[in-house]
Amino acid sequence: MLHLPRRKLEFKSESVMNTNHQWSRRKFIQSLTLAGTALILDPDLVFANNEIDSRTKNIALKAFGIDIHNHIDVPFLKEKFNVRQYDLVKAIKESGLAAICMTFQVDRPALTQPGEAYERFIVSLDEMDELLKANNITRAMAFSDISRARKAGNTVVIQSVEGAHFLEGKLERLKIAYDRGLRHLGLMHDNQSSPPMGDIYTDPAKFGGLTEFGINVLREANKLGMLVDLAHCSNEAIDDAIRTSDRPIVISHTGLNTQLGTNEKMAKMMMPRLISKDYAQVVAKAGGVIGVWTHLADTPLEYAQNIRAMADVVGIDHVCIGTDTKMASVPDPGRGDNTTNMTWKAEKSGFFFTVVDAMLKCGFTEQDIVKVGSTNYCRVFDRATLK
Repeated sequence: MLHLPRRKLEFKSESVMNTNHQWSRRKFIQSLTLAGTALILDPDLVFANNEIDSRTKNIALKAFGIDIHNHIDVPFLKEKFNVRQYDLVKAIKESGLAAICMTFQVDRPALTQPGEAYERFIVSLDEMDELLKANNITRAMAFSDISRARKAGNTVVIQSVEGAHFLEGKLERLKIAYDRGLRHLGLMHDNQSSPPMGDIYTDPAKFGGLTEFGINVLREANKLGMLVDLAHCSNEAIDDAIRTSDRPIVISHTGLNTQLGTNEKMAKMMMPRLISKDYAQVVAKAGGVIGVWTHLADTPLEYAQNIRAMADVVGIDHVCIGTDTKMASVPDPGRGDNTTNMTWKAEKSGFFFTVVDAMLKCGFTEQDIVKVGSTNYCRVFDRATLK
């Protein structure tokens, strides 16, 4: 295994901060213009619900909201997929979002056989190809694809996987995944990969951060043009990743460990998955962004307050929305059908419309909402995928 020295962090991504400034001058203004175009070209994006006023709807549409961690967990058996229907485009439009990082995982149920992770990965991508074709949705391979979708008023997805288990020690598979459209790579998930990538934040530390293979995967992702997601990584693994990466990184779904909500049992269970103020600042100083999830927020207002708390720590330019919910799912016996638009069951409007309304009530400006909604993520996605 590879042990990087535990010294004061020297960010390879200082150049990323300069790039971010250039991006904000040139593309942020362009993004606002394109968002307005999308509003004109696709009035069907407007959620037909009188609960949300026209100002809130217009801000939501202008923000071109992106959920940077949204699960579409397709089955690993094709015969099960064939009898399911995912009305993804309808669910996204009703939510008020315009795009999602369409995420899946391969490590649950637990992997037991060599080659099983890769087989699940390929089957899942094949099924997602069919799902996207049925919904007339394309994958964004670069920021320019997001811009085109914004201009045309179209829904778009960024293909994401949670955990690089599918590599199974074969680095060359990352290029296969890239060619299949994967652009957002989560290094880790709940269960350890074989060989390990590094320390997972819910497990006892064994490697002191990232392993040599984990470091090599990160470097190859940088080379190919994949955005690396450090969710589920230990603090030491985050340190190693930031020292190694020459592209900005993301933590797609977490919350501050000071924002615990009212459910003590849930808060205790989630605590290892929450980020400290210190490490949130480490990510921001490296040019990264952090997605705030909906866990531990019982109401939209509490969720907006959690976004505010994160922004107060890292700055508004480093916060995104990463719900860790399912946009479109098929009812699963025993687990129900809890989708993104049902995050708060008392709400009658789509998810992002509701969140924008709550953010306005918490004092966020329209510019703040546009940044959190999409342009912060677009900035790091553009930098990470740029050839």
